Amino acid sequence: MILSGKEIKKRLGKEIHIEPFEEQQLNPNSYNLRLHNELLVYENDILDMKQENKAKQMVIPPEGLVLEPNRLYLGRTLEYTKTDGYVPMLEGRSSIGRLGLFVHVTAGFGDVGFSGYWTLEIFCIQPIRVYAGVEICQIYYHAIEGAYERYASGKYQNNAGIQPSLLFKDFDKER
Repeated sequence: MILSGKEIKKRLGKEIHIEPFEEQQLNPNSYNLRLHNELLVYENDILDMKQENKAKQMVIPPEGLVLEPNRLYLGRTLEYTKTDGYVPMLEGRSSIGRLGLFVHVTAGFGDVGFSGYWTLEIFCIQPIRVYAGVEICQIYYHAIEGAYERYASGKYQNNAGIQPSLLFKDFDKER
């Protein structure tokens, strides 16, 4: 079951937190999230799963920033979300996808209990100018059935900004 927009609003401040919340971003069965003005770009051409990969920060100026094809940009939502009792899911908006801009390459699935900003894996088909504050994606909520454990990973929970991959930490556990 997916919550309707009315149910999302009804559960705000209880099982669902969206800060800041703007009524005009509420849809029939989702809520639009906006792009923050910061991006990260990995510095190396070859990324290593077992290593921390350095990234540099970019700021989207008021006149926008042109993204290049075949380059991964990490962004984040302007909104902080917190969910308990529902599985949060993230999808790109169709208007954004129709411009050839992907906002989550593979990571649109959230965990029940997640708290934080959503890191967006942004990739474009052709050069495109993006703007901070644009409603870039939408969050929706699935009911969860049965007993569950809340998400408590130290890697991404309660983040304060864009989160580059922390996969290298998983390899440390193998030692």
